[in-house]
Amino acid sequence: MKFITESYLRDLYKKEPFTAYELGAKARLTPGGRQFLTDRGIKMVDSSDNKKTGSTKQQTEESESKNNWKNLQFQSKMKSIEALFLLTGEELLRKDVCLAHMVVKLYKQFSALKNAVKNHSPVENLSCNECAGINENNFSSNLGDCFEITDFHMQLEKGREIVILHRLRCALQEMEPLMLELCDSSNEEQIWYEEMIGKVNQIINCLSQLIHSAVGGGKCQRIN
Repeated sequence: MKFITESYLRDLYKKEPFTAYELGAKARLTPGGRQFLTDRGIKMVDSSDNKKTGSTKQQTEESESKNNWKNLQFQSKMKSIEALFLLTGEELLRKDVCLAHMVVKLYKQFSALKNAVKNHSPVENLSCNECAGINENNFSSNLGDCFEITDFHMQLEKGREIVILHRLRCALQEMEPLMLELCDSSNEEQIWYEEMIGKVNQIINCLSQLIHSAVGGGKCQRIN
């Protein structure tokens, strides 16, 4: 431990006057040394404070960089899904015009969500066509897949339509964890993202209904 005395500071000051004195990590001021600095209005700086400030600044910069990276990843994901919507609609147009038009309607809703993210603007809800497994109460919830899509469904009459709709649904299901990562600590921000997640879930649940219609059969195949 090094003790900084009044005489040491006085000699130092005579050589070159100073307005601030930084204490080393293992240095302590004697009462006389502290009084000398106080009498001359010399600011006392603890080196550990500088390190903490530097560390805090570095952590803030790293946090901002990470958030920017997450936001870029999220925006890129939305653009990718938007393109997948168009590809899905184009593929369905050759097979089932009505199904393609329904996908285009969902595409427009997703594009509205994508644009809303930039300025946190509101987006209207999709209308819910209730069925045995999906209703107004759970329409905005993460209901998962109504049933597992396997190679069996690939062999059905509308096997290709089922698979490409499922591919789009899987891509949309990746949105929720990305959106949750973007939430900051503010309650307002969290509420907004939760509402947007609900809007994405509405699109997913609509796709589940389209998949069910492509599979065929009047009975709901949802597995709880």
